[in-house]
Amino acid sequence: MNMSIDIARRILEASKQRARELHSPVSIAIVDAGGHLVLFERMMSPYGWATGNISIAKASTAVMFNQSTDAVAQWGAGIPGFASSLATMTQGKFIMAAGGWPIRLGGATVGGIGVSGGNAPGRDDEIARAGLAAIEATPSAPSQGYMQQAPLSAPHSSLQPAPSYPSVPQPSGTSGSKSNNNFGSQDVPAGTHYLAPDQENPYNEETSSFDSFKENRSGGQS
Repeated sequence: MNMSIDIARRILEASKQRARELHSPVSIAIVDAGGHLVLFERMMSPYGWATGNISIAKASTAVMFNQSTDAVAQWGAGIPGFASSLATMTQGKFIMAAGGWPIRLGGATVGGIGVSGGNAPGRDDEIARAGLAAIEATPSAPSQGYMQQAPLSAPHSSLQPAPSYPSVPQPSGTSGSKSNNNFGSQDVPAGTHYLAPDQENPYNEETSSFDSFKENRSGGQS
């Protein structure tokens, strides 16, 4: 499955419901697999304007590294200049703070969710995971859209199949591999050639030359 607007709405509504239960108005951003914004809502409008950009950065970071932003913050903290460099390179769409999670469907990452503005530690994560839980029960379906893969097929070849030719009719009086020659009905393997009685042996000249050489040699020894 891909990140459709319907799936994004289901995640957003489930996250909002959990935020209401916790009395924690937050900003919620949902992006697709390329980090592009699909759906966004700022529950605390007109306040909390900064949480909007932070939630988008969390969703983008989760997709960028295919893991929660809390995990990214833990190992990224040990790399000097990592956060500032990535934030500059991504034009503010990278942040090391809990509240961002990748969205997976059918084992594939199709997007990310980011939540910002929780009024207690761990609140952003809890609200984001409530949205993910809304689609965990969704049955796997064949991939569609940009996630769809064409069925594998044999590559096109310019070589054409070899044409089949009709079998050459056998001469009258023969059958199968029987040879119509002086050998009678003896079976003759295919591709075997015999000299006709009146056909000159091309090796006769070489044989006579060799015989002459033997006679001359024996004459010289006697």
